[in-house]
Amino acid sequence: MTRAKQRLRTVSVIGAGQCGYETAELAESLGRLLAEAGFSIVCGGLSGVMEAACKGARSVGGLTIGILPGTERAEANAYVDIPVATGLGQMRNSLVVRNGLVSVAVEGGSGTLSEIGLAQKAGLPVVVLGRWADLPGVHPARDVEHAVALVKRLTSAMA
Repeated sequence: MTRAKQRLRTVSVIGAGQCGYETAELAESLGRLLAEAGFSIVCGGLSGVMEAACKGARSVGGLTIGILPGTERAEANAYVDIPVATGLGQMRNSLVVRNGLVSVAVEGGSGTLSEIGLAQKAGLPVVVLGRWADLPGVHPARDVEHAVALVKRLTSAMA
């Protein structure tokens, strides 16, 4: 796969910066399965869901990008290959969702909800695992495997 093609197959993984063990396991599995399917991961680059998804992707050689709220690239979690320091705080959420063909929300709080809204406003599809699955216009996923199948289906028309 060419590097340009790889860039075109980037998925935004969104979720809370702090999460419990079960949510972290879900996010890590999601990152691994997305990378195995040939997708790169873009996220907010910090801890919680973001770190777990990056860890999963990296465990199988996937590419991870972290769009950071602060000005220091060193703030990125240990599994981010390409840290992007923005100095934008939470306003970087728009950059996170704009740099994926699809966003996948894993549980999360108000920050995740804002990213879902930003993605929808931009006309980008959103797959949801957990808390926000009942929102209008999202694609609810039963489990991680279903989420990846939805991502594949949604991106196949974009290729």
